[in-house]
Amino acid sequence: MSNPYGASAQTYRIQSVMTASAAQRVAMLYDRAITWLQEAKAAIARGDVKARHDANNHAGEIIIHLQATLDLEKGGEIAANLSRLYRFMLNRMIQIDLRNDANAADDVIGLLRPLSEAWHALDAQIVAEAGASGRASGQQGYGQNATGGAYSRVSATA
Repeated sequence: MSNPYGASAQTYRIQSVMTASAAQRVAMLYDRAITWLQEAKAAIARGDVKARHDANNHAGEIIIHLQATLDLEKGGEIAANLSRLYRFMLNRMIQIDLRNDANAADDVIGLLRPLSEAWHALDAQIVAEAGASGRASGQQGYGQNATGGAYSRVSATA
């Protein structure tokens, strides 16, 4: 019997990504990579080699995507540093599968977490600034409800 909530959950995930700001989408990628690496660690603890490999592979695909989408020309030194950091993460992640190494997953999680937090903070700042400018002009702002409380992306109306 199929899961009646499976399609709804997938639709919700797609809608969440489609309505997210650019900063939210980057933060979501970091968060998902962290989740996959945590799943790899759990698989190591259970002795489930296939689940470990699959989870590590999914996390690696996200990091490869993040690296591939860097704009080294416009991003300058920051983009170059991120590219080196992503390469280091990918090299460290090889140890997860090669040596069944949960510590390698912890190392990469430790590098991803501050990046995720920074992107979440950037998104919150963008939302707050958009809300402040909307309130100043009498409009309900991006990501703000009528009382100024933040919630998911909402476009301003005149």
